[in-house]
Amino acid sequence: MPNELRRVERALLSVSDKTGLIDFARALSRLGIALVSTGGTAKAIADAGLAVTDVSDLTGFPEMMDGRVKTLHPKVHGGLLAIRSHPEHQASMLGHGIAPIDLLVVNLYPFEATVAAGKPYDDCIENIDIGGPAMIRAAAKNHNDVAVVVEASDYAAVLADLETHKGATTLTLRRKLAQKAYSRTAAYDAAISNWFANELGDTSPAFRALGGSLAETMRYGENPHQWAAFYRTPERRPGVATARQVQGKQLSYNNINDTDAAFECVAEFDPNRTAACVIVKHANPCGVAEGASLLEAYERALACDPVSAFGGIVALNRKLDAEAAKKIVEIFTEVIIAPDADEEAIALVAAKKNLRLLLTGGLPDVRKAGLSLRTVAGGFLAQARDNAVVDDMELKVVTKRQPSEAELADLRFAFRVAKHVKSNAIVYAKNLATVGVGAGQMSRVDSSRIAAWKAGEAAKAAGAAESLAKGAVVASDAFFPFADGLLAAAEAGATAVIQPGGSMRDDEVIKAADEAGLAMVFTGHRHFRH
Repeated sequence: MPNELRRVERALLSVSDKTGLIDFARALSRLGIALVSTGGTAKAIADAGLAVTDVSDLTGFPEMMDGRVKTLHPKVHGGLLAIRSHPEHQASMLGHGIAPIDLLVVNLYPFEATVAAGKPYDDCIENIDIGGPAMIRAAAKNHNDVAVVVEASDYAAVLADLETHKGATTLTLRRKLAQKAYSRTAAYDAAISNWFANELGDTSPAFRALGGSLAETMRYGENPHQWAAFYRTPERRPGVATARQVQGKQLSYNNINDTDAAFECVAEFDPNRTAACVIVKHANPCGVAEGASLLEAYERALACDPVSAFGGIVALNRKLDAEAAKKIVEIFTEVIIAPDADEEAIALVAAKKNLRLLLTGGLPDVRKAGLSLRTVAGGFLAQARDNAVVDDMELKVVTKRQPSEAELADLRFAFRVAKHVKSNAIVYAKNLATVGVGAGQMSRVDSSRIAAWKAGEAAKAAGAAESLAKGAVVASDAFFPFADGLLAAAEAGATAVIQPGGSMRDDEVIKAADEAGLAMVFTGHRHFRH
C-alpha cells in the first residue's frame, strides 16, 4: 500500500450551506492551507478577513451563464483527478499549469428543500447542482490523494486528522469520506429523478432510484441479531421521521414501525370534527375510538383490548392535554405521538423517563399520493400509497334492510380502521369505537371469529353481561369469498356490514345477509394491507 498520508496544500471550498464555514476555513488557513473558492463562498471567506483565491482566477475564465459554469474546467478537475504518483499525470499538470487540489469541500444546491417548499418547476430546475456533483465524484474517485467533504458535520474529523498528522489526511478518513460522497450524490440524483417522474406522471420509470439520509443507527433491527438504521427521505410527511422527540429513550426499529402505523391510522380522523385515539401493538390497531375529548377517545380505545394495549403505541389526532396524559401514563406505554402537547401534559409524561413523546407539528394528509416500497429477494416492489378514504366513497346498500344513521356512522368508522389492519382484516365497531379486531389471518372467517372473541374478552374486562359484538357493525377489508365469515359476524350479534364487494359469490353473501336480517353496504374499494 502506498504511503497513506497525504499532505493538504490547497483546498477548494464551494458550499450552499455555510454552517461552520468560516471557523473551518480559518482553521485550514492556520495550518498553512491555501484556500480557493467560488461566488458567495469566496465572498464570505474574504469578508472574514481570510486570504482566498477566486476559482475564476484559478481557471482564467469568469463564472458565466448565471453561475451554471464556473468549476467545469480542466484546472479544477485536473487538480482533483491527477494521481500524484503517476509520472504522466504529473507531466500533464506541469505542462498545462494545473495545481493540485488536495481537499474539496462541497455541499450541493438545496434541491430537496426547494421541492419540499413547493417552489415552481423552474426554481426546482435551477436548484439542480451540476458542478458540485461532478467535483465530488472526481475527488471521491481519487480518494487515494484527495479528501472530499460533503457535510459540515465532518469538518471536525478532517481538522482532527490534519492536526494529528501535521497537515495531512489519512487514507482511512479519505475512504470514509469518499463513501459518504458517493452516497450523497446518489441520494441527490434519486431525489431529482423521482421528482421528474412525479412531474411527468410516470409511475413506472425505467430506473427507480432510492435515497435517504441517516437519521440514526439503531441498536438492532426487528430482532437482536439484525442490524438496522433509520433513514429519512426527501418527502416531508408529518410523522415519526419528522417528529421532535421531547423525551424518552432511543426509539427501536419496532417502535418506529409501530408508531408510523398508529399515526397514519389516527390521521384518518379529522381533528376539527372529533378527537381520536389509536392504540397499536405489533403494527395493528388494538383499539381505536372517537370521543368528545382525547381522554374519552383514549379510554374507549383502551376498552377494546386492554391486554394488548400494555406496551403499545398511543397516537392522538389533537394536541395532547394534561387530562389525557394523566390517564395514558397509568399503564406501560412505549410511545405517545401527537401533533403537539401542552406544557402540563409534557410534565406529566416526563415522570415516565423511558416513555417516548413525539410531537409532529401536524397530521399527514391521508389523501396525498406517495410511494410505498417493499423489498423482495433481488428487487423491490413500488406502489402508490393507499390514499382511498371512506368519506369519498359512494356506499351502495345491497340488502333489503337499510342501515340506520347510527349504523352508517359506525360502518364508515369501522372501514376507516380496517384500512390500517393487516389482512385478512375484520373490525367490529359500536358507537364510533372498535370493540373487536381480527388481523392477519390466513382465512377471513378466522379473522371474523377472532374479532368476535376479542369483543367477548373486552366485555369481560369491562364487566359487561354480554359480548360487545352485540349490536355492533362489522367491516371487512376485502370481499367475503363465502358467506361463512359474514355468518360468523351475525352469530356474534352484529347488525350491519361494510365490505368492498366484487366476489363471484356476492349474490350468495347478500342472500345470507338478508336471511340474517343484516344491513350491508359495498364500498367498491379494497384495503389489503400486507
